Amino acid sequence: MNRTILITAAAFGIIAIALGAFGAHGLKQLISIEAQQTFETGVRYQMYHALMLLFVGTTTFLKDKSKTIIYYLVVVGILCFSGSIYGLATMEVTGINFKTIGFVTPIGGLFLIIAWVLMMVAFLKEKRYNS
Repeated sequence: MNRTILITAAAFGIIAIALGAFGAHGLKQLISIEAQQTFETGVRYQMYHALMLLFVGTTTFLKDKSKTIIYYLVVVGILCFSGSIYGLATMEVTGINFKTIGFVTPIGGLFLIIAWVLMMVAFLKEKRYNS
């Protein structure tokens, strides 16, 4: 599972950099400043969680079961949170009304928060057993 986590982390990182560059250069003249900032938020959160997955995939402080749960929460969270933000920010260009799926943004955010909470709980449990 660690290999899968690390590959996913690297892929999310690559995609975040590519989308960040696209947002800063390719979309600059096409969408409003507010939409650019929204797009950048999606990129930033995607990169934060790519780095989180790099940590999760390499740490020995988490059990495999915790790693697996955190991994799936982050993947679904990024797809819902950042993915919906990308859609919402580029509606001016695509002509697709992504407002109908806007409800998945906070759901994705909740998945990301739960992943962090589970990681913290796992660390707290680990400390108890290895004090």
